[in-house]
Amino acid sequence: MGVSQWLMVAIFIATFAGLIKYQHVPERIFSGAMLACLGFSFISYEDVLANAVNSGLVTLLLLVLCSFAFERTSILRRLSSAMISGSAFSSSLKTLVGTAVSSALMSNTAVVASLISTITKNKIINPGKLLIPLSFAAILGGTLTLVGTSTNLIVNSMLIEQGHESLAFFDFTVIGLCALMACLVVIFVRIKTLPDMEVAELSSHEYLVEAKVSNDSKLVGKTIEENGLRNLDSLFLVELVRDGRLVSPVSPDDVVQAKDKLIFTGDISKVLTLQQFDGLTLFAEQDGLLRDNLTEVLIKPDSAVIGKTLKSAGFRARFDAAVVAIRREGVTLSGKLGEITLQSGDFLILAVGNDFSSRTNLSKNFYILSGHKPENMLHGWRDTLTVLGFITTIGLSAVTSLSLVTCLIFYIAVLIFCDCLTVNEIKRRFPLEIWMVVLGALSLAKAIDTSGLANVISQSIEGLLQGQSPYVALVIIFVVTLLLTELITNTAAAALIFPIAYSMSIGLEASPLPFVMAVAFGASGSFMSPYGYQTNIMVYNAGHYQLADFIKFGLPISFVYSIITLTMIPIVFPF
Repeated sequence: MGVSQWLMVAIFIATFAGLIKYQHVPERIFSGAMLACLGFSFISYEDVLANAVNSGLVTLLLLVLCSFAFERTSILRRLSSAMISGSAFSSSLKTLVGTAVSSALMSNTAVVASLISTITKNKIINPGKLLIPLSFAAILGGTLTLVGTSTNLIVNSMLIEQGHESLAFFDFTVIGLCALMACLVVIFVRIKTLPDMEVAELSSHEYLVEAKVSNDSKLVGKTIEENGLRNLDSLFLVELVRDGRLVSPVSPDDVVQAKDKLIFTGDISKVLTLQQFDGLTLFAEQDGLLRDNLTEVLIKPDSAVIGKTLKSAGFRARFDAAVVAIRREGVTLSGKLGEITLQSGDFLILAVGNDFSSRTNLSKNFYILSGHKPENMLHGWRDTLTVLGFITTIGLSAVTSLSLVTCLIFYIAVLIFCDCLTVNEIKRRFPLEIWMVVLGALSLAKAIDTSGLANVISQSIEGLLQGQSPYVALVIIFVVTLLLTELITNTAAAALIFPIAYSMSIGLEASPLPFVMAVAFGASGSFMSPYGYQTNIMVYNAGHYQLADFIKFGLPISFVYSIITLTMIPIVFPF
């Protein structure tokens, strides 16, 4: 290899290392790789501009924009209410099949988020038996269609960039359906091996609640025991913050002082009990919001408040709401409420102001679980139009000569015209991070080609596997992608491995389609780690699971998934 090829190898390795070290900012890593390729003249600015409007990438962006309206409909609420009924087996079957079908058409993160609360509160089947299968069903459902998961759309974008036609909507369905059915069988055979969640954990939503002692409070000068703060109904005093110092555990003999911050944990429904104590004010009351105007929300994965504390996020000004309590499934929170760093999947109890429901940024940041719904939630004919319009859009692209991009453009136009989606919401929530990841990946693939590295790879593969079946290379690509998706995000794994897989197909003089499918299905096969996929993280915390639970339950599913996909890919897409 020459200097250019070695330099390109260095950029690729640096990108890979960056994605492992900085998993939460893949858009920055891919953007840096794109700039490096541009700086070393492996690609031109014309290439970058062409990649920015790649039809596959545009399709992905349009689908994300459509989801802004779709998530404001009532369909997920209706789905959630219809799941758990009848016997334990029928409830499990309806939940998993319904989740898979829903995830084939919409965000599987939204589907899982909407069902977690229903599953954890049900009395028919222990939630510990159902939460991991819920996430796996969502992942498997995403493999059924072109739009089911972002990895499918990303590999489609990169395939188009290589001069091929776009994959069809149902190109993934036969393989994905076989994998789904086989894995569901394994899930139901092994579902009883999952641990039960404790009944106590199901009955009490243990939020962290902060209350401050005022200067003139009658509590001052008396012990915790004397004030009756140790015997509250479903609330337990776990910590005390005094002069910036954390006192834990709290002794019954500790004397309450002015400006103490008392940290309680327990059932949030009992929070109003604290108003019976003179001079004791909740965190939200310090912002002047009413305590009985409560709304429960779940923080979304792309929320602007992730990684910030309540103070640094400017919560009150941003949402006209103050946080009364915080709960993080599977984790014991500690310290002052205002200094806890917020994470995706955190549950918040908000004391909301008069303008809360009209704030347009709620749908970007939260799933509203109970209490005050945003005014921009769709209802009536707009709700029906959004759901049926999306189904019609997908149907037209699947059975007519109209491209999915064309159908989505008209669908979004109808949404805007009927006030189901606003231009301001599109501008505010445009998926810039996704756009930068795919643009960087497309540019990196182009640079691998123009630098001559793709030709070197293809020739090396041709020499190494001379006389061997292309199936050997297919298995290697699938396994590498499968392992990589547990280390970095599934989208990053697909974007990184695609140019290597495509170069292999060229070197073997084989059709690229089976290799493209190996990348897509390998990147979606996150079954052995709670950290490989967003829905896995959500159920990992909600179910109080251990890492070993994921490995023991997910390993046979991953094995069956791999066997089925590696068997079906060459049949559906011959070499």
